[in-house]
Amino acid sequence: MEILGQVVDIFLHLDVYLNAMAASMGPWLYVLLFAVIFCETGLVVTPFLPGDSLIFAVGALAAAEGSAIKLPYAIIILILAAVLGDGVNFEIGKYIGPKIFSKETGFWLNKKHLLSAHAFYEKHGGKTIILARFIPIIRTFAPFVAGIGKMTYLHFALYNIAGAVVWVISFALGGYYFAAAPLVQNHFHYVVVAIIVISVLPAVYEFVRAKVGGERKG
Repeated sequence: MEILGQVVDIFLHLDVYLNAMAASMGPWLYVLLFAVIFCETGLVVTPFLPGDSLIFAVGALAAAEGSAIKLPYAIIILILAAVLGDGVNFEIGKYIGPKIFSKETGFWLNKKHLLSAHAFYEKHGGKTIILARFIPIIRTFAPFVAGIGKMTYLHFALYNIAGAVVWVISFALGGYYFAAAPLVQNHFHYVVVAIIVISVLPAVYEFVRAKVGGERKG
């Protein structure tokens, strides 16, 4: 429970932790940011890592006077991490996806998550790769499902790059331009929670609608 509490604290106070790391790590902070976004988008076992909130926090800290974070560098690195992460995830899905998602139970690697992402993908088609960027967990599984579905890599790559650019730039600039707002400055943890809630609303809506629709048919 102590470890869980520390993880939650990091999520809610990303600005404080990033600020401290920026001061102590220097340019190596960019390597850490790359690693977090790459793992969050590229490895199906780490969808719990911060994505939206981390990018927003990076933008907000970059706006501070004398900040060690240079926004143009951060945006380029984060876009690269997101593109490569999805690319790796696509290849994992293509070659070993059906094998590792063979169990009905399990916290992350179970068919329920796979089917959920697959349903989202089937409904929205190729643009799922872009839409999924803005939805935690679905973001991690969408490229994986695209790989399982044998989507052509060129087709996938176009949506992958477009989605990464829109996702990173929108959240980074959002953090940068809203950094001066009193709510962001004084209550960053509320902003993080709001970002998470807003991000998962589309997935919750789809789940509830499917549930209600299924009960009506039954």
